[in-house]
Parts: sequence; C-alpha cells; structure tokens
Amino acid sequence: MKTILEKSRYLAIIGVVSLLIAALAAFAWGTLKTVTATLLVIRSAGRDAGITLELIEIVDSFLIATAILIFAASLYELFIGELNLPEWMLAHNLYDLKGKLSSMIVLVMAVKFLGKLQETKDTEALLQTGIAISVVSAILIAFGYFGKKD
Repeated sequence: MKTILEKSRYLAIIGVVSLLIAALAAFAWGTLKTVTATLLVIRSAGRDAGITLELIEIVDSFLIATAILIFAASLYELFIGELNLPEWMLAHNLYDLKGKLSSMIVLVMAVKFLGKLQETKDTEALLQTGIAISVVSAILIAFGYFGKKD
C-alpha cells in the first residue's frame, strides 16, 4: 500500500499536462486578441474609445496564460521533481500556490470591472459589482497576508 501511495504522486502529471494545454490555449487566445486589437487600431486610426480597454484585456489574457503556466510548473515541482526555473515562477507549497491564484483572481476581477465600467450605464448595478469585487479582493488579500505560512 505504501508503494502505491508513494507512486500516486505521479497522478499530478495529469494536472500538469492539462494545465500546459490550457496555458497554450490561453496564449493563443491572447495572441488572437492582439491581432484583433491591432486591426481595430489600424481601422480606426487609433480613435476608437475601446482601444485602451482592449489593450488592458490583452495584458489580462497573457497574465492568465502565464499564471496557468506557473501553476503547471509549480504542480510539477510540488509532486514530481525539481525544475530548473526562476524562483519567482515556482510555488514551493500549496499555500504559495493558493496565494498566486488569489493574486491572479484579484487582477482579473479588476480588469473585468474596468470593462463593466466602460460598457454599463446602470450605476446601481455598477456599484453592486464594484462592492462585490472589493469584498472578494479584500478577503483574498487578507488570506494572503494573514494566512498560515508553512
């Protein structure tokens, strides 16, 4: 039984491969958004009001893709073996991994709120969304600050 449990750590490879596929898809998504935004800039001669948000969303897409890649590398290092990667790219325990996820969620919510800010005319709904994002962000930041460190 001990051998089976020790070898079961290799099941994490399923997650690593899945995350690598997701990272590849996210990088492709970001690249497609970049091409679309570039065409928008060219067609509108830079006068379209949505260009700034489009560019921020491109950065957000690549941030998500990079975070997924970091999760894949960290999962591999946590369960399978060491990798020769920069220290900032790895999480050395599950707490670090959750912290990286929390940070990414806060940034993604901020970008999504910027999108709503530009497109929403209903100020009450915008206020409710802003409050909800603020509360979730505060909780995630508090988790990172006060959470248990191994």
